[in-house]
Amino acid sequence: MSSWDNAFKGSTKTGMVGSHSFGGAGSFFRTPYARELVGVDVAVSGVPLDIATTNRSGARLGPRAIRQASLSLAWERPWPWQTDPFSALAVVDYGDCENNSGGGLLSVAHIEAHVHGILEAGAASLLLGGDHFISYPSLCAHAKFHGPLSLIHFDAHTDTWPSSGHGINHGTMFYKAAKEGIVRPESSVQIGIRTTNDDTLGYQILSAPDVNRQGTADIVRQIRERVGQNPVYLTFDIDCLDPAFAPGTGTPVPGGLSSFQALDIIRGLVGINLVGMDVVEVAPAYDHAEITALAAAQIAIELLCLYAESPGSRNKERAPQRP
Repeated sequence: MSSWDNAFKGSTKTGMVGSHSFGGAGSFFRTPYARELVGVDVAVSGVPLDIATTNRSGARLGPRAIRQASLSLAWERPWPWQTDPFSALAVVDYGDCENNSGGGLLSVAHIEAHVHGILEAGAASLLLGGDHFISYPSLCAHAKFHGPLSLIHFDAHTDTWPSSGHGINHGTMFYKAAKEGIVRPESSVQIGIRTTNDDTLGYQILSAPDVNRQGTADIVRQIRERVGQNPVYLTFDIDCLDPAFAPGTGTPVPGGLSSFQALDIIRGLVGINLVGMDVVEVAPAYDHAEITALAAAQIAIELLCLYAESPGSRNKERAPQRP
């Protein structure tokens, strides 16, 4: 065990940090804070923004809650993965993306510039939200490096309701992304949907009842067939989970996935060409005993494990090791 706080004095690629979970600086899984990205594989950033919510606000406090919850999970390699992502990858906590230019539509520019800088430095980006709107500027930045993307989208809502002009909120951004050619709906999939939107725009819908009736193995098969080896952006809205597992969110919908189902699906996606990712919509004011933040932290570390086994990571010399 280190005699210093790893968030300030630690280094990357040293594996999970064994430290007491009840103290120390609240960096993401005790990774070192850094703004220098030379040699960094993944930069984890918070985006404390919730101006685009259409129901309960509060997701601006989500990044802080996810980091805090991650401390109780940071003491060993994530089960059942055979790879410790913090040994395989150089991961830093890049701090928060702060908007110093005002709110509203300027948020698109400052988030896109933040993610663009990470990608330009040669690192991958994992964003912690914040409301789901933040996926749109992140997708804009990723598309400039990878071209049109396949989207794997976990959510209770399709977020493809029409937007007009510059109007955009956390329910319209994947409409806008599809119309602008940033995302390819024909090779994208939405999992856990359980709200009505008759125009799918060509996205494949795997509803929450589909997951329950067909089982996770079949859902994994369909996702893999849909995205192939296209560059993939994976976004996880925590309200994909049933409110029993994630009450702390702005727009909860009964009848969702269990934590086990979501994790089992993610673990089955080893080998996809993952290039970007986010976990969004944690609103701590509505949480109980941090269970929503804890679920989000677990999902975030699973995404890092998935990225460590992705063709897009720098960790290419090892054969994929399925959990």
